[in-house]
Amino acid sequence: MGDMANSTVDFYPKNQRRELNHAGGFGCTLSELRSLMELRGAEAIQKVQEAYTDVSGLCRRLKTSPTEGISDNTADLEKRRQIYGQNLIPPKKPKTFLQLVWEALQDVTLIILEIAAIISLGLAFYAPPGEESEACGNVASGGENEGESEAGWIEGAAILLSVICVVLVTAFNDWSKEKQFRGLQSRIEQEQKFTVIRNGQQVQIPVSELVVGDIAQVKYGDLLPADGVLIQGNDLKIDESSLTGESDHVRKSVDKDPMLLSGKQQDGAVENNQNKAKKQDGAVAMEMQPLKSAEGGEMEEREKKKTSVPKKEKSVLQGKLTKLAVQIGKAGLVMSAITVIILVLYFVIETFVIAGRTWLAECTPVYVQYFVKFFIIGVTVLVVAVPEGLPLAVTISLAYSVKKMMKDNNLVRHLDACETMGNATAICSDKTGTLTTNRMTVVQSYMGDTHYKEAPDPSNLTPKTLDLLVHAIAINSAYTTKILPPEKEGGLPRQVGNKTECALLGFVVGLQRDYQPVREQIPEEKLYKVYTFNSVRKSMSTVTCMPDGGYRLFSKGASEIVLKKCTNILNSNGELRSFRPRDRDEMVRKVIEPMACDGLRTICIAYRDFPAGKEPDWDNENDIVIDLTCIAVVGIEDPVRPEVPDAIRKCQRAGITVRMVTGDNINTARAIAAKCGIIQPGEDFLCLEGKEFNRRIRNEKGEIEQERLDKIWPKLRVLARSSPTDKHTLVKGIIDSTIGDQRQVVAVTGDGTNDGPALKKADVGFAMGIAGTDVAKEASDIILTDDNFSSIVKAVMWGRNVYDSISKFLQFQLTVNVVAVIVAFTGACITQDSPLKAVQMLWVNLIMDTFASLALATEPPTEALLLRKPYGRNKPLISRTMMKNILGHAVYQLTIIFTLLFVGEVFFDIDSGRNAPLHSPPSEHYTIIFNTFVMMQLFNEINARKIHGERNVFNGIFGNPIFCSIVLGTFGIQIVIVQFGGKPFSCSPLNTEQWLWCLFVGVGELVWGQVIAAIPTSQLKCLKEAGHGPSKDEITDEEMAEDEEEIDHAERELRRGQILWFRGLNRIQTQIRVVKAFRSSLYGGLEKPDTKTSIHNFMTTPEFLINDYIHNIPLIDDTDVEESECPPRRCFRASPPPSPNKNNNAIDSGIYLSTVVSKTPTSSSSPVSPLHSMETSL
Repeated sequence: MGDMANSTVDFYPKNQRRELNHAGGFGCTLSELRSLMELRGAEAIQKVQEAYTDVSGLCRRLKTSPTEGISDNTADLEKRRQIYGQNLIPPKKPKTFLQLVWEALQDVTLIILEIAAIISLGLAFYAPPGEESEACGNVASGGENEGESEAGWIEGAAILLSVICVVLVTAFNDWSKEKQFRGLQSRIEQEQKFTVIRNGQQVQIPVSELVVGDIAQVKYGDLLPADGVLIQGNDLKIDESSLTGESDHVRKSVDKDPMLLSGKQQDGAVENNQNKAKKQDGAVAMEMQPLKSAEGGEMEEREKKKTSVPKKEKSVLQGKLTKLAVQIGKAGLVMSAITVIILVLYFVIETFVIAGRTWLAECTPVYVQYFVKFFIIGVTVLVVAVPEGLPLAVTISLAYSVKKMMKDNNLVRHLDACETMGNATAICSDKTGTLTTNRMTVVQSYMGDTHYKEAPDPSNLTPKTLDLLVHAIAINSAYTTKILPPEKEGGLPRQVGNKTECALLGFVVGLQRDYQPVREQIPEEKLYKVYTFNSVRKSMSTVTCMPDGGYRLFSKGASEIVLKKCTNILNSNGELRSFRPRDRDEMVRKVIEPMACDGLRTICIAYRDFPAGKEPDWDNENDIVIDLTCIAVVGIEDPVRPEVPDAIRKCQRAGITVRMVTGDNINTARAIAAKCGIIQPGEDFLCLEGKEFNRRIRNEKGEIEQERLDKIWPKLRVLARSSPTDKHTLVKGIIDSTIGDQRQVVAVTGDGTNDGPALKKADVGFAMGIAGTDVAKEASDIILTDDNFSSIVKAVMWGRNVYDSISKFLQFQLTVNVVAVIVAFTGACITQDSPLKAVQMLWVNLIMDTFASLALATEPPTEALLLRKPYGRNKPLISRTMMKNILGHAVYQLTIIFTLLFVGEVFFDIDSGRNAPLHSPPSEHYTIIFNTFVMMQLFNEINARKIHGERNVFNGIFGNPIFCSIVLGTFGIQIVIVQFGGKPFSCSPLNTEQWLWCLFVGVGELVWGQVIAAIPTSQLKCLKEAGHGPSKDEITDEEMAEDEEEIDHAERELRRGQILWFRGLNRIQTQIRVVKAFRSSLYGGLEKPDTKTSIHNFMTTPEFLINDYIHNIPLIDDTDVEESECPPRRCFRASPPPSPNKNNNAIDSGIYLSTVVSKTPTSSSSPVSPLHSMETSL
């Protein structure tokens, strides 16, 4: 090859010859390849011809062979990487720990505390000159001796220290969260593999390992991993909408437009290249040039920026939590303000009015010091009131679940999906591969007028029939599909490629024939024309040239579809006899229906000969695939996975309806559904075919009507012979439906490219990790790494667990909040001093926020979670039972604390700590109150483990080591604080008896918990629930508000979970104004499903957003999918819509296609107009 490269040098202009050396011995430089990839169509072909004569010339320059690929030696690969760069986008640098610390410091309440602490510190070091004068009254005197006044700085310092603690913990949590996401990200990227040819062998390599010069094989539904040039392909179309904004698929061919660009939805086309590459025939190969070089691929930079900015959509749970946090924050703000005002007034009145003193200049610092003290008390009330642990609890709970779900074969791509799954009320599942094993075998067949119930003996078939059958199966299937010998002795043969085709090839092998020689005799490049299989044709046909100059077409596909096109059939002697419509009806009745009722998928195999002479018009498919001769009909069995019936029973018990949506024949589908337990005998459920379904839900104009759909979906269990459009329609119909008291939450499983729209539309999309195409994975939220339905049940369990974990945390946190705020408030009003000091409050805050969220959010799920009905979208976060628990425990704690506060000194026989002057030493009295308070929280944390009023709160407690270690750890630290905390924590050491009393009161919490559990919730009608989801009007307007504020960088940087509650206040006020202005029917009751963005801005956490997005490209993102469902009116637009609601109007006004359209091709370029625009978009 070396000489070839040299001989081609002559085509080069002078200056390029010098560059040859730069390219390290390759005949192309990086910049040449880059400029080549900028071109399209005719220009590109012209450029290739000028520079390299043809594509194979380019292959020679790159030292690669179209059939053998490049050699697999590491030195060569390394050299290519050095010269042309690697095929990966350099990851964005993770935030450093310091950046995260800086972000945690931005919290408003913390800032207020810091300022207060600094003022307090400053005043402590400033000794007023008139300190001793009587004039300032007894204000400054008291138990103050020399040592004490020196210790005035301690409180300020302690507050600063505890702020630092809180900040470090928060930053650490964020850091570990980000680390987990990165791990997940890289795992998802490793999952993406691509088939290339190296040394003449097909190998699958991770996308990042592609190098320039690799020959790659593209198949239906792939996402191209790099830019490249087409070497050979059949009927390849590519969706370039994310580059050009044109939703029509672009046809690619070697002689018209060989340039393929990466990141596009590969042949997400309805048609597409079956790139079947085999050793000797350099099949579809594409030269992959990884232009994504780390050094300087401006190209890929541009490509990637086009992913649209994800609109920050809150998940249901986050919406409820934000609302709750804002409400609590408001209450806290009011309480703290009142506390400060009361303290100040009390002090002023007592000093200046009752004692009648005048304000003296030299006393000012003393007074200011008092005011600062009051201010700090106010702020601490606020700090305790604001539940900043909520977002943390959600994040921890979700991150923990996601990590554990990996072990249960669920790879979660969007965090919210995990929590949404707990609310799922319906699952629409594929049949093949999800409910069944996807290991197909032919078990019945009909050939030569005989119905064979098991594999026929080859001697019973005429040689002609057998020969035709072998050819029809071997040639008219993807050449990548093979039956390989088993990996272990005595195992089953391995099936590679399309499973239905594997079953047919297995059938050939069972007839003691070999399909490989046939394929070698007619290699893939000799195939004259291929009509690939897709969900509209439901058949696949291949044309080959005959020796006499004629053509033969082989066709296979769904039996009822292919038989309609047959006019002849082979009889028992292998001769043709005519096959009339009434013969067909008889065959359907006697052969196909019995097969289908046994749960078999029926496939018809047929052929047609075209005489030599005039060549037919191959593009007119309807005239080509007709007048066929039927060779055989086979029944393929796909056994139900053994664990599926049990999983489906669990779903039904958990209140989740499972529906099966499949492309199979209705009888097959019904048989499988019965085996799985989706339909039970004797129940009145609907099993519909796609056609009938469409007839029932559309009005005379062919538009879908929601009322009609509402009559059908509640009873529908099986939708057979359905197109991807039907699946999308069904999912959308269920989600938009308003009947029933709850909006349905729908999960969808899918594996094919055509499932993309349904996966995107669903609340949670599950893609198959093994069988799924890239497009399906890209549109999904969770990837099932083992393609197994029972993993979905695990996902439901985890989702419900997240919800419960957060409720547990809320129950615990709100009890602490209520008690701490009331104690600080009343204490301040009655005794002019909060019984719980600032630093103590911060410690309580740390226990109840950070540690409790860790402890309660990591409870493992139990099977019991599957025994209740889903919560639904508008179920409040805090149920009546929880409200009862919160108020019940608050009453207990307040009673104890106030008793201790006012009569504690008598009971314990110690000095009273009330009305102590400034800087007095810490009293045992207040230390006991603080200690008792913390003990009660610790034991209440155990109570909080159960939220549905269960009696046994210790159930499974040792199954959660994190919980145990946190409770014990907190207890240990508390002992240290009380015994050795001294001045900073305002604690004086307690003796054993006092400790035992504190513990005793704490254990009382557990007993009291049992008392509360005994009160039936139903009696307490007065209890309100709290934390409802946002109401419908608010949802719409929140979206509008979100859209009106362009998401600026600062906002994007705010940690997703951090609720700066005061910003929430402004926003809610604005929203209320907006609601009033816009409350028109247009916006009523719209709910948008969660926006799902591409894998690249994984989890949409700000850390992974690729920043400067280009806005003016009409992207097709998920809001437009709905729009592009209306090809009759081309709805393109040049800029993103100001509000998502605009597109939804398109749906409301019902611009829908009827599937009837799909039979009449609208134009030759896209025979299936209704579908192509539905194909998923990135």
